[in-house]
Amino acid sequence: MKIPLLCLLTLLLAIAPSRAQPEFRGAWVATVFNLDWPSKPGLSAAEQKAQFREILDRAQQLKLNAILLQVRSVSDAFYASKREPWSAFLSGKQGVDPGYDPLAFAIAEAHARGIELHAWFNPFRAGTSAKGTYAANHVTRTHPDWVRPYGGQLWIDPGEPEARRYILDIILDVVKRYDIDGVHIDDYFYPYPVKAAEFPDDPTWQQYGQTSGMSRADWRRDNVNRFVEAMYRGVKAAKPSVRVGISPFGIWRPKVPATIEAQLDAYGQLYADARHWLSQGWCDYLAPQLYWGIQPDKQSFPVLLKWWRDQSRAGRPIWPGIATERIGKQFEVHEIARQIEMTRQNLPANTEPGNIQWSMKALMKNQGGVNAVLQSEVYGERAELPRR
Repeated sequence: MKIPLLCLLTLLLAIAPSRAQPEFRGAWVATVFNLDWPSKPGLSAAEQKAQFREILDRAQQLKLNAILLQVRSVSDAFYASKREPWSAFLSGKQGVDPGYDPLAFAIAEAHARGIELHAWFNPFRAGTSAKGTYAANHVTRTHPDWVRPYGGQLWIDPGEPEARRYILDIILDVVKRYDIDGVHIDDYFYPYPVKAAEFPDDPTWQQYGQTSGMSRADWRRDNVNRFVEAMYRGVKAAKPSVRVGISPFGIWRPKVPATIEAQLDAYGQLYADARHWLSQGWCDYLAPQLYWGIQPDKQSFPVLLKWWRDQSRAGRPIWPGIATERIGKQFEVHEIARQIEMTRQNLPANTEPGNIQWSMKALMKNQGGVNAVLQSEVYGERAELPRR
């Protein structure tokens, strides 16, 4: 029996899986301190793999389409590297081979489920403890002149040009050797301030800054700007299809916009001028950490979302970070769904919506019943990834 073409098309549309408009639906998977994965150091390779498969299965169940996996948190590696040591968060001791390549495994498993895998780097943090034990090929041992103790941790000085080149080479090595879909960096540039202590960068300031004609603050911002621009251009030259994303602190400066209050000045204290990077197009998306509620006005999610979108002179999308892990602490579960809906409204021209959950642990725990809310209110249909 022949079926009329119109009836056949109607039938095919009826049985085809429905999809939402293109949307970036991501979640961060933090490895520092074993926050998200693996659950603790020293697990076998089989146990680590099983845990990551569970993460990806949950992501697929919730119709997420991107995982942002932290692969370098303290100048270490969750991948096979000839320049930096294996992470202690894998084995319990820095430099110990876990018996497999976690990044290669993660990429293969994510791609098998139609999920993008973005490699998340912390560029300048060298150690979470100034008294830690570090492997022979760790930057604290190979380039101690670049490393500054601050706030009980260790930091690579962004004012050292060779250090910036070193970090860029680390990132590009991963881009060239692994089939990653994105490079991602977060809010750690110069470190978060500790009381009244000044970051101890006198050596680089005296060598490079004092002759620059800039104030010390402007010179520090310029160091970070140079790194961000070089990273973006370097990644695009090596592999144009790789997305470059940055996730800065969610407030650029206190009183910007006028109703917004903040105790931290990201521009003035982290020397992170994310508005400038956005206007220059030095990222493919910006994911400001908008970890506050819709109300009150002093840190309003929609007010900040609109402000960041207004700064995107180069037409880069704003895919904000959403604090799912604050359900039950700061706001109730349906707030997350309302924030996601807001990311889909009043979109700038030629951009597509997106959002990123902080972090995967909240989704694995189903914090406050969030999974059912996501599935019923905002992630009911699968969504294609935005164009690259």
